[in-house]
Amino acid sequence: MTGNSKIAIYGALAANLAIATVKFIAASVTGSSAMISEGIHSAVDSGNSLLLLLGMKRSQRPPDRGHPFGHGKEIYFWSLIVAILVFSLGGGMSVYEGVSHLQHPVELRDPFWNYIVLIASMLFEGASLFYAVREFNRSSGGSGFFRELSMSKDPGLFAVIYEESAAIAGLLIALLGVFLGHYFNEPMFDAIASMLIGVVLIFVAITMVRESKGLLVGESANNEIVKGIYDLVNSEVKVETLYFPLTMHLAPNEILLALDVEFKKEMTVEELFDSVNDLEEKIKQAFPSVKKIYIEAKNFGGRQRPWQIETVD
Repeated sequence: MTGNSKIAIYGALAANLAIATVKFIAASVTGSSAMISEGIHSAVDSGNSLLLLLGMKRSQRPPDRGHPFGHGKEIYFWSLIVAILVFSLGGGMSVYEGVSHLQHPVELRDPFWNYIVLIASMLFEGASLFYAVREFNRSSGGSGFFRELSMSKDPGLFAVIYEESAAIAGLLIALLGVFLGHYFNEPMFDAIASMLIGVVLIFVAITMVRESKGLLVGESANNEIVKGIYDLVNSEVKVETLYFPLTMHLAPNEILLALDVEFKKEMTVEELFDSVNDLEEKIKQAFPSVKKIYIEAKNFGGRQRPWQIETVD
């Protein structure tokens, strides 16, 4: 788990706590349904940040007899819980607020404080999103931002990016709803804005559920890492046949690697043992995130055709 992930979450937590308080105060003064939805959104985001921090802390516990590979996947469990909360509390309650205000319109009052709060919130949320994206880009490859984001193994960063993006989209919708509601003197626009904010949150929650589910079930390392390991091991003179490397993320920066390697048959047991140790050191040096390596070594039998690395377009 990177320190950058924690800093991004702490920044988002501080911003959301302050913004949620101000939004609820503004909603109580102006009676805006969209502002209530935005306050709920920020409050949920604050709780989600705390859950992600809890997941990070628990995932760093050392291995024990019950969990010989450690507790790294716990961060993926808590990121799934965060996605469910965004869906139910954030999206569900925002849609409910919109429907409720549509059925029972509330007279809109002076929107001045709504505008102040929404614009200030955009600045804070934008700063938090900018920092999270900057830290994400530092650790990503060259496959493009959205592709890298979909392949990210670090919920501490991708959850903040998804949530802050949804926050800015929600603020824009709320701003438009407040403006149209007062311009046409029609509370319906404010209620519709609240429902649209809920739809945005539900969409983001579904995206986060998909990402977290893949990591929790057991997701392979990125193709660049797998292919890099394949090329490194296959280039060894003493390797006769290398089959497809099997990888799985145990945590954002912890990969389990299993290799089925057939060495040249004329090697002695001592040479085979030394070659395996040498391969492990080279792999860990080239790919620091590979923490656990299991090599099934053989030095008998002829050369067979190895499995091929499949490149993902």
